Amino acid sequence: MMLALLFFAGTAAAAAPADDTLARGARDGAAPAWSIAVATPAGWTRDCCLYARAIGVDAVLYQGEWSGKPQRVMVLNVWPQKLPTMAAEIEADHKRYLQLDPAGKVSSFAVRHRTMSCEATIYQGSDHIDDVLVFCDPGKASGIRLSWSMTVNDNDPQRRALLGDFMQVVVASRYHRDHEAHAPAHAAGPRGG
Repeated sequence: MMLALLFFAGTAAAAAPADDTLARGARDGAAPAWSIAVATPAGWTRDCCLYARAIGVDAVLYQGEWSGKPQRVMVLNVWPQKLPTMAAEIEADHKRYLQLDPAGKVSSFAVRHRTMSCEATIYQGSDHIDDVLVFCDPGKASGIRLSWSMTVNDNDPQRRALLGDFMQVVVASRYHRDHEAHAPAHAAGPRGG
């Protein structure tokens, strides 16, 4: 699985339309208003305001009908920087995961993104459900960090295609400092809670 993700992380191309905003957040303390834009892969539905809001995240992408299950859903979370570095955010997330699933396996690798520092973590659960989580840091001046995550059953026959679409979204995501006033951003942490 990691080799497939490495391949997609290094080769996904970002064809970016002028404005493909998926989520927005208002100024929050020192963090200026922001927006995250990304082109949506064919066959995926964008949602920032119905299902995403209901589960407390900034945006979701899903295929077909909304099932309410976490599998096969790309989740965008944006939060104000609290820990001093992205590495500290990742370490805290690893610790939380292993407390919940001591038999789970954790592996990480850098993701090549043109404008942000990003790192992927693969959580292989003892329940045979895997989570792929990519933390990105748009820089200290942004005042925020963001993550993309997706849960996939380890025996899902569409796993490779799903992960390919996921990594395409991750590397195509664009942070913008937003100068307009918008509704407050969700305060969810990197794993949705």
